[in-house]
Amino acid sequence: PRLAARVAQLEDAPAVVDAVARAINDRGEVADSASAELARLRHDLSVTRARLLDRLQRFISASSNAKLIQEPIITQRDGRYVIPIRAEAKGKLQGIVHDTSASGATLFIEPLAVVEMGNRVRELERGEEREVERILRELTALVGAHADAIDLTVNILAAIDLAFAKARYAAEIRAVEPRVEVGNWKSDVGKTSNVQPLTPNLQLIGARHPLLDPATVVPISVQLGEEFSILIITGPNTGGKTVTLKMVGLLALMAQSGLHIPAREGSRLPVFSGVYADIGDEQSIEQSLSTFSSHLKNIVEILHEADERSLVLLDELGAGTDPVEGSALARAVLAHLLDRKIPALVATHYAELKAFAHSTPGIQNASMEFNVETLSPTYHFTIGLPGQSNAFAIASRLGLDSQIIDAARGALTQHDVELETMLAQIRQTQQDAASARAHAELAQREAEKLAAEARRKVAEIDASRADILERAHAEAQAEIGLAREELNRLRQEWRAVSLTRDFVENEQAKLDAVEEQLATVTPSQPPSPTLPLPAAGEGSPMAVGDRVFVPRLGQAGKIIALDASGADVQVGNFRVRLKTDELGQKVTEPETSSERVTSTVTLPEAESPGVEVSLRGMRAADALDKLDKYLDRAYLAGLPYVRVVHGKGTGTLRKLARDLLKEHPLVAEIRPAEPHEGGEGVTVAKLVAR
Repeated sequence: PRLAARVAQLEDAPAVVDAVARAINDRGEVADSASAELARLRHDLSVTRARLLDRLQRFISASSNAKLIQEPIITQRDGRYVIPIRAEAKGKLQGIVHDTSASGATLFIEPLAVVEMGNRVRELERGEEREVERILRELTALVGAHADAIDLTVNILAAIDLAFAKARYAAEIRAVEPRVEVGNWKSDVGKTSNVQPLTPNLQLIGARHPLLDPATVVPISVQLGEEFSILIITGPNTGGKTVTLKMVGLLALMAQSGLHIPAREGSRLPVFSGVYADIGDEQSIEQSLSTFSSHLKNIVEILHEADERSLVLLDELGAGTDPVEGSALARAVLAHLLDRKIPALVATHYAELKAFAHSTPGIQNASMEFNVETLSPTYHFTIGLPGQSNAFAIASRLGLDSQIIDAARGALTQHDVELETMLAQIRQTQQDAASARAHAELAQREAEKLAAEARRKVAEIDASRADILERAHAEAQAEIGLAREELNRLRQEWRAVSLTRDFVENEQAKLDAVEEQLATVTPSQPPSPTLPLPAAGEGSPMAVGDRVFVPRLGQAGKIIALDASGADVQVGNFRVRLKTDELGQKVTEPETSSERVTSTVTLPEAESPGVEVSLRGMRAADALDKLDKYLDRAYLAGLPYVRVVHGKGTGTLRKLARDLLKEHPLVAEIRPAEPHEGGEGVTVAKLVAR
């Protein structure tokens, strides 16, 4: 957004761009198209110059002039076209002498025959120069009128170019954006405020020196602030102490310059009012400065300028003089920095400063590790542990006589030995604590991992239980719905039974009387059918479409299917399956209204086959036959609707079943089951009312 806001301020000045592009060509010259007058002047100049050169070329090519010409070339002197002739031929050629060679043997003469043409060329050249100057003055005035916008645009483009350069540099050194913090500095608090000033918090994670190869450098993490404001870095020579100081200073300045820093995510830096460093040897014979004097001069200036918002970097504090006095002076400087709450990183070899840091709140030890076996630094940086110079170990590895080393050890004072022993014990104790902390952190991470796994499993169990309960609830709701519909049907049937009980008893009595009459009839005299049967149909074979009399129902029906075992007969809206011996005679002609005998068909009650039939796994023909018979039984049982379970599969059986249900006379309507009823694997069919 900030770059976009800057870009929005850009002014492209199209009038200036177009004017300059039209007047100036790619070579930086004023083009012929800059003005019509310039184009005319240049055209005339080109033609006149060509004529002049052609005239001179004919002159030097003439054989009569060969003895006069020193060299057959055309050259220029003071803007005039001339030819070189021998000095002795001066009187033989009329013209204007414009120059003489250094030896005097050659004269550069403009023949009189071309003087007028030369004058014309010069006149046109001067006209061209004046027109070019006029055009450039106009362009200059146009640019001047837009000077402020152009100046602003150039500055904005420079800022954008800088932003892209920063981004490219960040990508090359694998840098990240640091968190820049403005702490509650002492100078920001105010004299009457009770707010305590905060030490600026610096934390670099996996930081690298920006000039070192990121593929080979050993990254280090540095912390300053919170519990301590001064860090004492100790360790062997070439161990990386000075590089660490420079790295911290450079990264602080990079962050405040808007650059990303070569470190890992999470690194943060405060905004320092100044970064002061005393690094390197500034001895000077001319200024009468020794190593110690040069360091002390820098320290004096730093202590005068720095405050609690500054960062101070001191390399080899107290070096270059007597060790006892240098160590005491270094301690005094550190105490002064601590009292003034000035953040500082200090590199030293003094053991006294290690002990001072260990016993003084606000100061912390740090060390650069060294591999004694390989005599090489590891560049690993550890906060909280003092470093060792390892001078005796290095000397021994390099082959120094053991007697010399032993003598050196013996020269150490008891205080020095006790100090080194104490520091070694501190180092070992802190290493043990760090190891224990690492094991504790590992155990904690493992416990957190197990707890997370347990929470995940509990969540899965809860989700599974909820899913099971949801499915069970849906199934229960579906069963309750079916039960309610069945109960309503039974209630309706009970009402019908209670209303027609007397009617049924009367019909039963009539049926008993008919049975008694049938018992008296002899086989040679079969009872006549209720409907008249035409004699013309007797003895002729039956076929699909014929009308036949059904003695069991006392009505005529139409044969809709016929095989060796019997026939399917449609009687009104009801289809029945009859054996061959249950069929009466054919009715050759349809009944007329005058001949129709009103009769009542009483369907027999049947046991309920259940509200569901399953066709899954059956062949198409068997499934359709089972479904057809099931519909008859369901209708006779008085079921209001049925569920046909055909499954999803390829959809073939579902289509056949639904096609049969759509055309079946006992089915009023069909619909696919709801998702909780079985979805596309089930079809619900509503039967016609009896």
